[in-house]
Amino acid sequence: MAERRFVVEGPQAVHEALPDLLELFVDPDGAERHADLVAAAACPVTPVSREVLAAMAETVTPQGLLGTAPLLDVPLAQALAGVPRLVAVLEAVSDPGNAGTVLRTADAAGADAVVLTDGSTDPHGGKCVRASAGSLWHLPVVHGPTLAETVAALRAAGLTVLATTGGGADDLDDLQDRGELARPTAWLLGNEAAGLSAEGLALADRTVRIPLHGRAESLNLATAAALCLYASARAHRT
Repeated sequence: MAERRFVVEGPQAVHEALPDLLELFVDPDGAERHADLVAAAACPVTPVSREVLAAMAETVTPQGLLGTAPLLDVPLAQALAGVPRLVAVLEAVSDPGNAGTVLRTADAAGADAVVLTDGSTDPHGGKCVRASAGSLWHLPVVHGPTLAETVAALRAAGLTVLATTGGGADDLDDLQDRGELARPTAWLLGNEAAGLSAEGLALADRTVRIPLHGRAESLNLATAAALCLYASARAHRT
């Protein structure tokens, strides 16, 4: 990370990183199965044995390709430039699989950016990259600002800040029915176990609960993010 680069593993990540790939390591299986990617790489390509690639990789069964690429995170001001309408903000989200899944969901919902505030997992970690299924390359990702400076920047960019919490004052369905999600919105999403901090709830313009019609006590982070982001996406496109 000191060199502002990270590891990309497997054909999907390598394909996404191709324009900016810095180096590529290929074992015999990868060279045979993914000859098109190897040929398209405009960077040094180093053949290595299966054992060497396995030692370099984070996954148990690497798929024959491993490269390095420049870090993808951008400054908060850059991510919010223009006229953003939908942003996901992760506060102290520690599970890289959850973070990557939210990235993928935000991408699918047409979000303009994802912000991981200080204390959240690194979006460049291998598990997060794999869980994002390529979406890490598809939209601006910010890593490391404080929640307070993030909320201030979101408001300055014209977004309403909504916090998801089980005890929220507003019901998600009611907001959607009243057309109140049509405005530019940022969703604050909290830690997997603890939820949003008291600071996060206090900084938000409104707190929103997702209705639970059965006996489940709560929803996991990725599911809650999907429901909120798609509710806004639908409102923006109606």
